[in-house]
Amino acid sequence: MIEALKQRVNDDEALVRRGRYLTTTFLLEVGRAAWLIAIFEGRIVSVTPGPFVMPSSSFALRASEEEWAKFWTRRPPPGSNDLMALIKRRVLNAEGDLQIFMANLRYFKEALAKLRPQEIVQETLQGTAERGAA
Repeated sequence: MIEALKQRVNDDEALVRRGRYLTTTFLLEVGRAAWLIAIFEGRIVSVTPGPFVMPSSSFALRASEEEWAKFWTRRPPPGSNDLMALIKRRVLNAEGDLQIFMANLRYFKEALAKLRPQEIVQETLQGTAERGAA
């Protein structure tokens, strides 16, 4: 599932534009599984599955499989719908150079939300467009 992140993020031109100054590699851990995600100027260039002996990354996002599963549902429950909510509940650990993470927080929130079922993303975008037109 994580491998789909590359295509979903790179297909979203607005998200790529938002991250145009972002070039980094971060570690995403879902339970015991890990991926190194390399980003160059907002585009995800690789998603490398672990295990890793000594991964080289700017920062790491670590949470249990159960917490990520809640985050990636169609309509996540309150407290599981946002990366900062997960951090506040102390179920998501953000470690490393957090300046990169915080400076590009909206990019990372939207990028990781791309792993939610696509129908809800389309519904949300349509609803936002309709409210903006009114």
